[in-house]
Parts: sequence; C-alpha cells; structure tokens
Amino acid sequence: MVMRALLCAALLLLVSGTGSSGPEEKNTPFQLVVDCSVMGIPTLTLSTYTAYRGILIGAMNRLMATNADFQFTYTEDPNYGPYLQSVNGVLASKKDGTYWILQVKTPDGKIITPDVGIGCYIPNANEQVILKFFKG
Repeated sequence: MVMRALLCAALLLLVSGTGSSGPEEKNTPFQLVVDCSVMGIPTLTLSTYTAYRGILIGAMNRLMATNADFQFTYTEDPNYGPYLQSVNGVLASKKDGTYWILQVKTPDGKIITPDVGIGCYIPNANEQVILKFFKG
C-alpha cells in the first residue's frame, strides 16, 4: 500500500513537472503594448517575457529595469493587490475619470479583458498584453 502511494506521488510529480527539466525552465515571450491613443500619444509595443507561469507585474518590473522607454507606478490595495497608477508618466485620475485597463490580444486576434489585474495575470506565449489608458 505504501509503495502504491509513493508511485502515485511520483507520477503526480512527473505530470506536474516538479523536479524535472521541463517547461518551467523556459520563458514565456509576449508583447507589452502601451496604448495612450486617447491622449494623442503613439502606441508603444515592447517585447518581453515572464518566467514559466510568471505573473505580468514581474515582466513589467524586468522591462522597467532594462528599458528606459517603459516606466510604471502602482499602489498596493490591501484587498485587491496592485493597482496600476501610471505608465510612462500618464497618470490615472479619479477626478478626471481616467484609468488604466488591462486587455489581452490572443494569438488568434481576439481581444479580452482578464478578470484579474497586473499582479495575478499570467501571460501566455505570443499574445499582446495591452495597458490601455481610458477616459470614461
């Protein structure tokens, strides 16, 4: 019985990839698009990546550290996590009714709005993650 349990555990480890040299060692490439067209600012498209199953904010921090064309700020909400405040100096403002939204253009061209933010979104390979400045 113990041997059977150990074999099941080993199989689960192999299937999940834990302890093996598999996809967890690969990066996930995607494009980050900054869309401020509502402000008359040209759209900026940057190539970046996350670690396998890494979150968007990690890639954004890496990009900010290595590319002078990309800067962002956020606040940490105790209930909802990171809240994007500004990208490349364009600041969201409740007073002005402006904010940043997260959208994703999948490789097949479909644009979706994830139900999570920059602190939880896990980019997929070859998609475009869009940070869009919106005036509502």
